[in-house]
Amino acid sequence: MSMSVAGGGSGGGRRRRRKRNAPMSEINVTPMVDVMLVLLIVFMVAAPLLTVGVPVDLPETQAQSLNIPAEPVTLSVTLTGEIFIGDEQFSLEQAIARVNEMVAQDSEQRIYVRADTSVDYGEVMRVMGALSAAGHSRIGLVTAQETGR
Repeated sequence: MSMSVAGGGSGGGRRRRRKRNAPMSEINVTPMVDVMLVLLIVFMVAAPLLTVGVPVDLPETQAQSLNIPAEPVTLSVTLTGEIFIGDEQFSLEQAIARVNEMVAQDSEQRIYVRADTSVDYGEVMRVMGALSAAGHSRIGLVTAQETGR
């Protein structure tokens, strides 16, 4: 008696082949998320640097800071008595004219005066008096929060 052996294994020798060049059905978003997080960090670091105009040493106070929703008009008075609105220097008369243009639509808009700690009180009052004479009644002084105590 003889015995015959067939091609061994179950399934009759057939193998299923997977497609070798099947397209990827999902997109990897990890690199995009990485780039977006880096951009977010860059903007978070750069944003505070863009809001400050002329560097002045502000006086300190114990009062709490105000929550102001609209972008206020800010005049800066430097140690040498120069007046700035943003980064642009003006004489007192030019500054008052520029402020009048900026608040023409809203007569109740606040106007802030930033002055260096060492600026003469009379110089700050001269600027505030000129603003008041021009019809602006909502004038405030900018101070820094006291540290410690």
